[in-house]
Parts: sequence; C-alpha cells; structure tokens
Amino acid sequence: AWVGSLAMGMIFFCSPIVSIFTDRIGCRTTAASGAAIAFIGLLSSSFTKSLEVRYFTYGILFGCGSSFAFQPSLVILGHYFKRRLGLANGIVAGGSCLISVPLPFFLKMVGKAIGLAHTFQVLSALMLIQVFLALTYRPILPPSCDSQHDRQDKLGSRSVRQQCWAQTRKYFNLRVFRRKTYRIWAFGIATAVLGYLVPYMNLVKYVEKRFQETKKDWILLVCLGATSGLGRLVSGRIGDCIPGLKKIYLQVASFVLLGVLCMMIPQCRGFEGVIVICLFLGLCDGFFTTIMAPIAFELVGPMQASQAIGYLMGLMAVPIPGYLNDYFGNYDAAFYFAGVPPIIGGLVLSVVPLVHQKMLKKQR
Repeated sequence: AWVGSLAMGMIFFCSPIVSIFTDRIGCRTTAASGAAIAFIGLLSSSFTKSLEVRYFTYGILFGCGSSFAFQPSLVILGHYFKRRLGLANGIVAGGSCLISVPLPFFLKMVGKAIGLAHTFQVLSALMLIQVFLALTYRPILPPSCDSQHDRQDKLGSRSVRQQCWAQTRKYFNLRVFRRKTYRIWAFGIATAVLGYLVPYMNLVKYVEKRFQETKKDWILLVCLGATSGLGRLVSGRIGDCIPGLKKIYLQVASFVLLGVLCMMIPQCRGFEGVIVICLFLGLCDGFFTTIMAPIAFELVGPMQASQAIGYLMGLMAVPIPGYLNDYFGNYDAAFYFAGVPPIIGGLVLSVVPLVHQKMLKKQR
C-alpha cells in the first residue's frame, strides 16, 4: 500500500519545485518532461520483481513525473481564459472523472488477462501519449520572473553569500506569501486537507469490514467519480458568476459539508446510507478541486499563479489518512476525528474575503 501512497504523496510534495520549472522553462517543456519521467517509471515498474525497487520506479519516478505533468495543466489555462476560467478548469478537471470511473474496471479486466507487468506497460503507453499532448501547450503570457529585479541582484551581489542569496531569491520566489490573503487561504486549505482525504482513502475498506460488502464496493467509486465530475462542471460555471474572492465561499461550503458527512459515516446502519454520503462527498471534491486554480489567479494574479498553486499543493502533502486508522485502532474514531479539520479549515477560509475587503478600504 505504501507504493501507491508514496506516488500520491510525491505529486503534492514536488509541486513547489514544479512551480520553479514552470516559471523558468515554461508549461510545455515542464509537462512534457514530467510525462516522459512518468512513462519511464511505469515502464520500468513492469520489469521489476522486487517491492523495494518498485518504491523507486513507481513511488518516486512515476509520482514525481505525474507532478510535473499535472500542475502545468492548471497554469496554462490562465494564459487563455479569464472571464470563463472556472468553466474551463471545470471541463479539464471533469475529464479525469470520465476516466476514473471506468478505469478500475478496465485495469481489473486487463490485469486478469495479461498480468500486472503488461498492465504497467499499457499504462506507460498512455503516459507516452501525454508527452505529445503536453507539446500543445503554448504559453501566451510573459515569464513571471522580474528581469530588472534579477539584474539588480547581479549588480549588487558581490560576495559569495550575496550571490547565493540572490540565486535563492531568483528561483524560490516567496513573494506570494507577502500577501496576507494568500497566507490565510493557504493555511486554511492545509488545515482542511488534514482530514479531507480520509473518507476517500478508507471508505472501501470500511464498508468491507462493517457491512461485509466485497462485491458491491465498486459502487462507491462510481458514485464518487460521477458526482465529482458533475461538481467540477457545475462549480466551474457557478464560480465564473461569482465576482472576485467571494467564490471562496464555495470552498467553505464544500469543506464544512465534507466534515459533517465524514462524521456521519459511522452513523450509517446500512450500505445504502454510505452510498448517499458518497454522492455528496463527490460533489464536495468537485467543488473544492475546480475552484482552487481560479482563486489562486484572483489572489496573486496570473504571473505568480504557478508559485501560488505549487506552494499550496506542497502544503497538502501530509500523509494523515494512513495514520489515523492505525492510531485509533478503528475506522469510527478516525472518521469522527477527520471531520474536524475540514470544518476548521472552512471557517478559516471564510475570513479571506473579509480581510481582502478591509485591505481595499485601507488602500482607498
């Protein structure tokens, strides 16, 4: 299980580094290189017989490559869309749901027919296609680096220490954290995610243990994927109709509702109740995922959106879901505990529009 968890964690953990590459070499090269690395990771995983080697080939290579391929797909949308950025982001994000619903059945069928090794090779072929798709990214906004600022650094830095500091500031751009609204937003998201992934990671195992359902657990995945895709499309269109940072309230509602639903899971007396909760959990996931990039563009602007998204996803790389069940010893306590952080994070996010309005009044 740690092989897949490591790959998922690397997607978030590498995001700040991906932001640097995206700003310096562009979305096209970054995404194509990431897809190529992910392709190598999947292909080499098909030839490995050792689990320890697969930690590297799948967990690290595929995870890092996926991170480099994924994040530019969010940033490139800001180059082409502004008024309808939410809808465009919803359509792009909804595409993953169209694949994630039938993909488990496809992989199960292919795995039984040709085996695990050849299944990895089939998946690597899909990543190879992604390399060519990434070549279609054509940024139309100028790079975010401040060339004048860089020249001043080069002229003023004469000692080795000053040169090292200038290079650090050049590549690790922390200017987004100077914005108070971004700091509050990032802290709220990081807090909410501490319990956000717990129901998605543990629902299937919980149903198998609680209701002895092993043949119908696939229904949960279909419900999550279907309503998540619907939520991404709907929230993107709704977000375009909400002016400014008020669209953060969509995230507030999704996090608070998710926290309440997470606490309700242990109260379900039947498998049907869990299905209903899964339908709403998928909507929460869709609303949160789609609206994240448009909010980042609103907070810091298109020139620094890559850094804002990268640092935010880096803060989300906390492997809490795997530890809660081990710590509490049962799923009920883990679900109750996991419902608290999303509610707290949602309340923190509700402060961001108020702080923004207060700052605008002070500027006037």
